[in-house]
Amino acid sequence: MKQKLEQEARHATGFAADASREKLADVYAVAAFGACEAQGVATAEFLAEFDAFVEGACDAFPKFEEILASPMVAVDEKIRIVDAVCRDATPIFKNFLKTLAKRGRAELLRDVRRRCRQIDAERKGRVAVRVTTAAPLSEEAKTSLAAKLRKLVGGEPEIFAVVDPELIGGVIVRVGDKVYDASIATQLNNARQETIHRSVHEIQSRRDSFRHSEGN
Repeated sequence: MKQKLEQEARHATGFAADASREKLADVYAVAAFGACEAQGVATAEFLAEFDAFVEGACDAFPKFEEILASPMVAVDEKIRIVDAVCRDATPIFKNFLKTLAKRGRAELLRDVRRRCRQIDAERKGRVAVRVTTAAPLSEEAKTSLAAKLRKLVGGEPEIFAVVDPELIGGVIVRVGDKVYDASIATQLNNARQETIHRSVHEIQSRRDSFRHSEGN
């Protein structure tokens, strides 16, 4: 029982942390796009540079991303590294990276990138849909899922895939504030909660029946 409570506590903490990351990512994504508009930089160019940085630097050299996110590395050192690695980057993108580093939010880099993509999709009239699965989705699976989601979201879905190895089968679809959870883990938890509820109700009924008998 204690172990189950601890697991549920960790799950709740993880959910809260995930929600907090999304809120912070939204703040930085909106700020980045605001800076683009203020400086006359096309968001498409910013996103292209963002993608190139993540794929060319972070994916290719994971240690680089770890250094930027590490609280053990001094901010001045991180700024020096950004200047060295992003020598040919545009001023707006380089300043964006430095802002994340100075505020100790470099670990949100990929979250901000995903949120930027979502905002861009929404501005183009597409519906941003976050899909969480236990394993990566194939392109065929994404196409099939998009076809099923069109009616649900009432528009053309823009799927942003997220992998959560702890998810037990199924899929979690999030559209704005709405969450459609079809994961086995949730189904099991719901079944357990229903069982507990029925047991409590049955115990209460027996108590009421016993008290009624005593009264007679």
